Amino acid sequence: MMITIKLKKEIEIMREGGRILAEILEKLRREVKPGISAFELDRLARELVFSYGAQPSFLSYKPGGLGKGYPAALCVSVNDEVVHGIPTRNKIISEGDLVKLDMGVEYKKMYTDATVMVGVGNISPATRKIKEVTEECLHLGIEAIASGKKLSDYARVVENWAKENGFSVVRDLVGHGVGYAVHEPPQVLNYFHEKLGNIVLREGMTLALEPMINEGSYEIFLDTDGWTYKTADGKLNGHCEHTVVVTKDGCEILTKL
Repeated sequence: MMITIKLKKEIEIMREGGRILAEILEKLRREVKPGISAFELDRLARELVFSYGAQPSFLSYKPGGLGKGYPAALCVSVNDEVVHGIPTRNKIISEGDLVKLDMGVEYKKMYTDATVMVGVGNISPATRKIKEVTEECLHLGIEAIASGKKLSDYARVVENWAKENGFSVVRDLVGHGVGYAVHEPPQVLNYFHEKLGNIVLREGMTLALEPMINEGSYEIFLDTDGWTYKTADGKLNGHCEHTVVVTKDGCEILTKL
């Protein structure tokens, strides 16, 4: 599949779907409190997405069309869990946790993707720092997106800010194109790579930008559940995400309120 340029009418649908996703994530964010299970958050996510006339794009999703599909509508990754945390009944949210809620929505056959972080109750200074720096990485990266610029411009900004704050950038997982499918080309690296980052951005490209920042080493591993990625050293991870469309002078965030 090639990198695609979306039509204006398709971008408008993604704008509508992105607004739905943003509203759902905001409602879920308010429910993240000590004692709630990740399973209950997923149940609420399903209820909400169907109430908007949309579909949960992660539910039963098979990367590459292989293996068993993802068993939930929502990814709930906590603390050292990086992405794809399965929202089970026994995953109970606790005071001080850093919770990442990642969800995709299909609306009128177009896809959007977003992730929000929630610090639960009184969080430690270390947790607050990685949350804030990860969010700053995303916002700085968004400012580096515009028609005519390269993906490496985005990657360099994200990586530099993470490193300046003493953190590392996950290398085995990246952002991606989105729109006609959950995942599309190009890969959107969060670290500078001369050969992989030389794609020139064009107006109408739609991208899921998602810095994944580790407190310690950038290394990660896949847990035995076959979905959840965790930091190799057990330290904290920060992850946030927006779907954006590239414009002439910058980009528009499609998954914000």
